[in-house]
Amino acid sequence: MKKLTVVLLVLVVALTGVFAQGAQEAAKGTTVEGFDSALISAAQAEGELVVYGSCEEEYLAAVCTNFEKLFGIKTTYQRLSTGEVQAKIEEEKGNPSADVFFGGTTDPYNMLASEGLLERYDAKNASHITKSVYKHKDNLWYGIYTGILGFMYNADSLKRLGLEPPKDFPDLLKPEYKGLIWLSNYNTAGTAKLVINTVIQKYGHDAGVQYLVDLDKNIEVYTKSGSGPSKNVGTGECVIGIGFLHDGIYQIVDNGYDNIGLVIPSSGTTCEIGATAIFKGAKHANAAKLWIEYALSPNCVNLAKENGSYQFLVLDNAEQPQIAYEFGLDPSNVIDYDFDDATANTKQYISDVMTALANAGAATGDTTRFQTK
Repeated sequence: MKKLTVVLLVLVVALTGVFAQGAQEAAKGTTVEGFDSALISAAQAEGELVVYGSCEEEYLAAVCTNFEKLFGIKTTYQRLSTGEVQAKIEEEKGNPSADVFFGGTTDPYNMLASEGLLERYDAKNASHITKSVYKHKDNLWYGIYTGILGFMYNADSLKRLGLEPPKDFPDLLKPEYKGLIWLSNYNTAGTAKLVINTVIQKYGHDAGVQYLVDLDKNIEVYTKSGSGPSKNVGTGECVIGIGFLHDGIYQIVDNGYDNIGLVIPSSGTTCEIGATAIFKGAKHANAAKLWIEYALSPNCVNLAKENGSYQFLVLDNAEQPQIAYEFGLDPSNVIDYDFDDATANTKQYISDVMTALANAGAATGDTTRFQTK
């Protein structure tokens, strides 16, 4: 009986491999409307693509599965925070373990670009990008979506505590919010890096760093990923979360937490530009180029709203997630963000903030509070 079971398992594994290979073979030699057939053939000859993604895993899985289905190219992916991807690619120094980067804020992309670790590619589908700010000036990365930085809060918890929700950044410093706020880790999350740059650009370097030191007094947890706070607001474990408001919409719409409120800071905020790029030295260069064309097409970005991602799309031929507008979000209601300053100084700003926190007595080495996993 045991031998029969083993034989059956072997057959199942073998047939699964045959069917998967057959599906890939069936896709080869075909054309896909809107994509260059020569590039498809060259990519299929390489036969594989490895993706590091920093959007939410549901969306990442959907776009990778669809890419494999469309083009018959084996596509593997790993979901990492943008800080983890940046650290990994910097350590690998031009010999990357993945081919492309997908999703996540552009500050880490710009830092990798400035270090010569992203590959230029002049994508045809970039003609659909609606604003020049949504792509790198030398075509080292391209934007695919944009999302607004703001606050989320648990309305039930605030009512029980007799507190009003914050309306702007200065409100977060109120002593009554002590231990109620969650933010992501400055060292691991692109969201937190955007927070640092936003605050410094709003208030200046010294006042901005001091603001974050003062804010630390009210923060209970710094999560590894930028979406970490939003995932805990609905349950009340996190009462006020700082992050991207589309993550809050996901918790309301997909997870049913209608006790979550969303706040766009009244004095102005910033928005992320979620991007995609090819790593310098990518082992599957043609598949990587095909990925960029795919990422800049409705075939890819229209899957976002179907898979829990409600960011505003930056392509003129994409279908916007109307639900984001229904929640009152407006991608034009943001301050001018100095990308050049962020590219040149983010690493230094992180160091300045972490040093100031340590000098103020914050236990920055406490991985329970400053999460890294």
